[in-house]
Amino acid sequence: MIDIHSHILPGVDDGAKTEQDSLAMAKVAVEEGITKIVATPHHKNRTYDNYKDEITTHVSVLNDLFHENNVPLEVIAGQEVRIYGEILEDLEKGEIQPVNDTKYLLIEFPSDSVPHYTEQLFYDLQIAGIKPVIVHPERNRELLENHRRMYELVRNGALSQVTAASLVGKFGKKIEEFSHQLIEAHLTHFIASDAHNTTTRGFCMREAFELFKERYGVEMYYLFMENSQLLLGNMNINKIEPASIRTKRRKLFGLF
Repeated sequence: MIDIHSHILPGVDDGAKTEQDSLAMAKVAVEEGITKIVATPHHKNRTYDNYKDEITTHVSVLNDLFHENNVPLEVIAGQEVRIYGEILEDLEKGEIQPVNDTKYLLIEFPSDSVPHYTEQLFYDLQIAGIKPVIVHPERNRELLENHRRMYELVRNGALSQVTAASLVGKFGKKIEEFSHQLIEAHLTHFIASDAHNTTTRGFCMREAFELFKERYGVEMYYLFMENSQLLLGNMNINKIEPASIRTKRRKLFGLF
C-alpha cells in the first residue's frame, strides 16, 4: 500500500516532532500495510515553510534512520502546498516539490474557502505540465456547501484526495458523508492518511480501505490502490466514467 500524504518528517511542521515520533509513525504505517509513504510537509500555510531542497535532505536522513532501525518503509519526497498565486513562479525557482518529482502536486485550500483565482492557477499549472491534486476537499467548507465548485475543478482537470480518517467518520458525520459522495460521483481519485501522529491524527488506512472494498467493490478498491502507484510513477491515473455517472452526479449533487 502507498500513502501519498503524510506529515512524518520530524520537526518541520505540525506532524512528527522528533525522530522517535517518526519511527513510531513508521512502525504503525508498516502494521497498516504501507510500504511507501510520501512525506508532504506544509508549505506556505502562514505557519510553516518547507522548501524542496530542505525536504529532500530530510527525506534522505529519515530513510537512513528507518534502514538503521530495520523499518521496511520507504519515504518519498513531496509537499503539501497551501494555494497561493506564485506557485508556478516558485516551481520554476526550484522551491516546490511535486510528489516524487512527478507532474503531480498536492495543493491545500484554506479550510473555509476556495480562492477566486484557483481556476486560473490550475489552468496555468496544467499548461506548464503540472497536475494539481486537491487534498482533503471533504474538509473544505465552501466545497462542502457548493458541490458544483468541486465538480467544475475536477471537470477542468484537477484531481483530488480524500482522507482515510474522513471515510471512517473521524471528522464527523457531514465530512464522512461528503467523502463518500465524492467517491460515488467520481470526483476523487486517491485515499491517503494525512497522518500527523499515532494518536489524534493517525493513519486509518487499513480501516478505510476495508470499508471502501466492502462498499464499492473490488474493482474500485484496486483502481484506487493502483492510482497511488501510477502517481508515483508519473503515469496517468485511472478514471472510471461509466454511462451511469451523470445520473449519479445528478442524484447526489444536481450536477450534469
